[in-house]
Amino acid sequence: MSFQVKIAQGLKAVPAASWDGCALNNASGEEDPFNPFVSHAFLSALEDSGCVGPKTGWSPVHVLVEDEAGAFLGAAPCYLKSHSMGEYVFDHSWADAYERAGGRYYPKLQVAVPFTPASGPRLLVPDSPQAGKVREYLIAGLRALRDQTNASSIHATFLQEADVAAFTAEDFLRRDDQQFHWFNEGYQTFDEFLSALASRKRKAIRRERRDALANGIFIEWVTGKDITEAHWDAFFAFYMDTGSRKWGRPYLNRRFFSLVGEQMPDRTLLVMAKRGGRYIAGAINFIGERRLYGRNWGCIEDHPFLHFEVCYYQAIDFAIARGLDRVEAGAQGEHKLARGYRPVITSSAHDIADPSLRRAVEAYLGQERLYVSEAAEELSAATPFRHREEE
Repeated sequence: MSFQVKIAQGLKAVPAASWDGCALNNASGEEDPFNPFVSHAFLSALEDSGCVGPKTGWSPVHVLVEDEAGAFLGAAPCYLKSHSMGEYVFDHSWADAYERAGGRYYPKLQVAVPFTPASGPRLLVPDSPQAGKVREYLIAGLRALRDQTNASSIHATFLQEADVAAFTAEDFLRRDDQQFHWFNEGYQTFDEFLSALASRKRKAIRRERRDALANGIFIEWVTGKDITEAHWDAFFAFYMDTGSRKWGRPYLNRRFFSLVGEQMPDRTLLVMAKRGGRYIAGAINFIGERRLYGRNWGCIEDHPFLHFEVCYYQAIDFAIARGLDRVEAGAQGEHKLARGYRPVITSSAHDIADPSLRRAVEAYLGQERLYVSEAAEELSAATPFRHREEE
C-alpha cells in the first residue's frame, strides 16, 4: 500500500467523521479510549473561536496520511508557533540559549492540544495492520514540514506511551515531567476513599470540605443540555479573574466556551459554587470514557478551601458517581498530594534540527529525567494513604 502525506491548515478541511475515526477509540492498555481534547469538536472550537490561528502564534498545520484512494489513515494535530506560550512543557531556556548563540528558535512545530496539559494520543492512528507504518509516515511528514517552514524543532507534548515509543524510535529526545492524578480503586463513595487514608489526613479533608461550604455555599454539577449561556457567562468571569492573577493568562475567549457547550455538551462538566443566589466560583472538566479531566477554575469571592472543594473533591465525587478510573487535575501542584492525588510521570518528545543545540538539550534532559524520577519516588512515599502499620 502506498501512502501520501498532506497538510491541512485548519480542521474545516477535514471531515469530522474522518478525523474522529482516527483520534478516538485508539487507546490501549491503561489509556482512555475517548480523549475529548483530540476530538474534532474540541480542536475545531479552538480554531473557530479564534483562540488559535496565525494572529495568536498557533497556526494550524495538521499532518494527514491517506492511502492511494484518498482514505484517511492517520493524523497529527500540529501548529506552527512563533512563541512558547500555552504549552505547559517549557522550553524558554532552550530558545533563549539558542538565540543568544546566534540561532533562530522560532518558528517551531508543536504537536499538541493547545492550552491543555493532559496526556493523550498525538499520532492519531487507529489499530490496523499498517498502523506502525502510518505512524512512521506521520513523523516523516512532520520532519518534512519542519524543513519546508524553516522551523528549528518539533515538540510533541503530553504523549501516551505508544506515541513516546514511536517518536523515540525515530530518534526524538524524551522529556519527562510530573503531574498529580487521583485513581479510583473501586470506591463506591467518597467516604470509602477516605477510609484508605491515614486518620490525620482523613480528618483534615473532612474539615476542609466542611469549611469550604461553611458560608452558605452550595455546589452544582451542570452538564449536557443543562449548561446554558448564563452558566458560561458566569464561568467566563471566573476564568478571566484567574487569568488576571499571577497564575496565568487567559488564552481562551468567551466564544470558545459557547462552541464547546454546543458541540460536546455531554463531555463537559461545570462544577459551580453558588452563594446568596449567584454563582461565585466554578471549574470546567471534560469527561472521557475512563477519566475526568480537570481544566480551568476561577472565582469572584475568596473562601477558605473552596478551590480544593470545587476542583479536587467534587471531581473525585463525580468520578466515583460515574465509575471513572481516574481524575487528571492539570499541571503542577504538589498540594494535590495531601488531597489523595498521586504523582504520575508525563512525557514529551523533541526533535531539534541543529546538532549543537540537540546535543546540549540531550545532556540536559538526561539530568532532568533523573531528577523527575527521584522526585516522583519521594512524593509517592509521602502520599496520605495508610501504611501497613496503620491498618
